[in-house]
Amino acid sequence: MNQPLFLQPVFQERIWGGTALKDQFNYEIPSNHTGECWAISGHPNGQSTVVNGEFAGKTIGELWNDHRELFGQHPSPVFPLLTKILDANADLSVQVHPNDAYAKDHENGELGKTECWYIIDCDEDAEMIFGHTAQTKEEFVSMIEKGEWNDLLRRIPVKPGDFFYVPSGTIHALCKGTLVLETQQSSDTTYRVYDYDRTDAEGNTRELHIDKSIEVTTIPHKAEAVEPVVETREGVESTKFVEAEYFTVYKWKVDGHSSFVQDQPFQLASVLDGNGVLKVHGEEYSLTKGAHFILPADIETFEIEGQVELIVSHV
Repeated sequence: MNQPLFLQPVFQERIWGGTALKDQFNYEIPSNHTGECWAISGHPNGQSTVVNGEFAGKTIGELWNDHRELFGQHPSPVFPLLTKILDANADLSVQVHPNDAYAKDHENGELGKTECWYIIDCDEDAEMIFGHTAQTKEEFVSMIEKGEWNDLLRRIPVKPGDFFYVPSGTIHALCKGTLVLETQQSSDTTYRVYDYDRTDAEGNTRELHIDKSIEVTTIPHKAEAVEPVVETREGVESTKFVEAEYFTVYKWKVDGHSSFVQDQPFQLASVLDGNGVLKVHGEEYSLTKGAHFILPADIETFEIEGQVELIVSHV
């Protein structure tokens, strides 16, 4: 094919969502409570659709099943990654995700969920919940039962450009006033630990999953250090944020012109800011803020021109 796959995202409304996806990326969102842009997704709960080339109209899931050659014949039974942009207009529930083994046994074969966050933008005093203070499972259970949330939950400040690696088993929550690009395993399994006793329009509280949360939470909390590695070469500053079991994630900051060699079966890319041109086999493709695309296996080399920032990931 020798073409990138540009994608139409899927939007998900959430009780904590807002309008930042429209305000900052000019997306057509379904309501003023839009919390998630599933930008590059093959998950059944929201699949991205190709908008260009011979596969226009096909979902990522269809291509994964019928044209695995586009992805270097990767052996995963499902498209393994999911890229989202999250608008936390209010605090998200405090939550935790299972690992692969637990999800397989308890969630009908679903993948576990290890994820990571790049802070695109946030309020000046924004923070997130990342981890807990309990040293034993007994202490963890006791503090939950007593509602000692302020003592149990670790809060840390965040700022634009921060990056966090969030393995399965990590208690976490984005808080009000943050806009985040998330790279994760392709999973939609979340266990809510605490939801601030919020109610929906009908006065109902959202379901909590205390027992499962207790079973999967890492105790004591283990913070995974992120040590970015920056490489500068002609026309691009490449920052590798994480190289982990399920994904590797970079930020590419292109200024001018840069050439790339694809040394992975396929790569996912999201344009966070700026404008540029992607050149592949003599063809040019516009790169604008909010665009998302996949570089399939048969693209061996490509070029990017302009002033543009991208988050790029691969398995």
